[in-house]
This record gives sequence, structure tokens and C-alpha cells, in this order.
Amino acid sequence: MSTGAIPGRTRAAVLHAALDLRVEEVPVTGPAPGEVLVAVEAVGVCGSDVHYFTDGRNGRNVLRGPMVLGHEAAGVVAALGPGVTGPAVGTRVAVEPAVGCGDCPTCRSGAYHLCPSGTCLGSPPTDGAMSGYRAVPARAVHPLPDTLPTELGALVEPLAVAVHAVRRAGVSTGHRVLVTGAGPIGVLVAQVARAAGAEQVVVTDVHDARLDRAAGLGATGTVNTARDELGEATFDRLLECSAVPAALWQGMHALGPAGRATVVGQAPPAVDGLPLALMQRWEIDLNASFRSAHAFGPALGLAASGRVDLAGVLTGRFALAQAPDALRAPGADPHHLKVVVRPGD
Repeated sequence: MSTGAIPGRTRAAVLHAALDLRVEEVPVTGPAPGEVLVAVEAVGVCGSDVHYFTDGRNGRNVLRGPMVLGHEAAGVVAALGPGVTGPAVGTRVAVEPAVGCGDCPTCRSGAYHLCPSGTCLGSPPTDGAMSGYRAVPARAVHPLPDTLPTELGALVEPLAVAVHAVRRAGVSTGHRVLVTGAGPIGVLVAQVARAAGAEQVVVTDVHDARLDRAAGLGATGTVNTARDELGEATFDRLLECSAVPAALWQGMHALGPAGRATVVGQAPPAVDGLPLALMQRWEIDLNASFRSAHAFGPALGLAASGRVDLAGVLTGRFALAQAPDALRAPGADPHHLKVVVRPGD
């Protein structure tokens, strides 16, 4: 089922190699059985997109051929594939980019985001959503509440990542929380931690502009670690969102007995400096958080209720033809947190 004419081709931002991003026409494929076709209205730029653009890889994932970028997407359902009964054509949706096979022990346990054979939009070899249209599994789309503009629906995916990370950290009422890194994930993690009942949420970074925004979005304190020390503060939970190993080790030294450190930012393959004696003496736990699972519903609830301010995180909009500029923007200007590409512009 569809509404209106679906074009045979659409424009997309296709990455051919590092620093070689081209806006080209590509075929509109699907929707296949079990899929819906989404007319994409907004795609958030993530740090992983930036890594693919600048380096041709993101961690262990290497670009092997031309690929459409983008995994933080929102739009409108334009057509239903065979056997799909909903959501109805015309429904505004956020897209969950990572899907598992659904049959393996990992998926059956509920950890579909860790499926060994799972796919994720915009992660080689799977094309992403920085395109006018994208077919996705029907189970991967989530209707947006009336109070949330479609553009902000593109930020539901990073908010879900923050929800999952705060769950992994075990943040609860009264906790003192340290968040290292005031990028978009760090700022969202800080907001979710407050919503989870944290009494104190301190955010660190080396850019005053980002720290100011974190403070404006609910952080109870900020520290610019380029010039200031954390002091004698003691925390119950650390969520490391900067991907800087030194920030993790320094943050762990600020944890109190029975504290927990959770790695959220994209970690390098290996790091030195693990404070093992400290961890053993105070029984400090170290764990990690990857993507999200079962977090889109709670994320939509937090955004719809206003307990998390997504509009305050969005700092830039770019037309599809400006996609290379959008990918450079966060690194070029620390005032930027999250920027979106609008394929229809």
C-alpha cells in the first residue's frame, strides 16, 4: 500500500572513499515483505558518520564500496511492503537503525543490538538513510508523538543510546553521576541521568561552549578539564562519552566505593592504564554500552514529556547538497552539538 507516486530514483549522500562524499541519484528499492518505505525528512550526523567520512572506517567497520551514510533517521511512512499491516501510510516515524536476525540465541535473549549477524543502517555494507527514501523493517519504525516534530525524531536514536547507557550504568535515585564528554551523547546522557533520579550530574569537557549548553540542559555542574581539576568530588557512577582513554581512567579515580564506570563513547581497539588495583580495592565495576535495545519507547516518552530537551541539542540544519559541510560542522565548531541533514531540502 502506498500514497501518491513513489519515484523510481531519489537523491542520496553516497560515500565512495574517505573525504569523497557525493550527492547522487540512486534507485528507490522496496519495500520488500516485512518492510516499510520511509520518505526521510531528517538524518542526524553521528560521530560514526564523521569517522567514515574522514577515515573511511569506524572502529573495526571498514568502507569496502560506495555506501549511503546516516543512521539517525525520521520521516513519514510512504508505502507498506507485502504482509505489513502498519504503521499506516502517512505516519511520522523514527527509525531504529540496528536490527538483529531475530532467531539466534542473542536475539532471543533480548539483546538484538548485539546480534552477530545483525545489520545497522549506514554501517558497511548496509546503506544508510541519508536519502530521500529508505526501506526498513516494519519492526524498526516507531510512531512519533504529536508533540514531537519530525525533525527532532532524528534525535530519538541518540537519545535511545543515552537511555541504554544510563540503564547499563545502573543510575538510580540519589546517585552522584559524572559524565565525561559534552558532545551530543554526553549531553543527552546527562539529561537522562537526571530523569532517572540522579541528585548530582557533573559534565566535563574541554570546550566551554559545550559545557555551557550542558549546564543549560540540566547538568548540576560542569568542569573544563583543560584548565580545572575535578577536586575532591566523589561519584557513584561514571559515564564516559568522550572516547578519550585518559578521561575514563581519571574519572574512575573520582568514583567512590562500589562505583561503576560505563564506556559509552566509541572506544579505541585497546588502551593502557587500567587502574586495576583501584578497581579491586573499592570493587569498582567497569562495563560498556553499545547502541541500544528496547530503548526507543522510553526515549520517545522522555522527549514527549519534556523531561529531555531534544530541541536544545539540535544546533544546525543542512540540505542534502551540503552533506559534506554537515559532516565537518561538529569538528569545526564546538558550538555545534547535533546537526541534521534534510534530504528534501
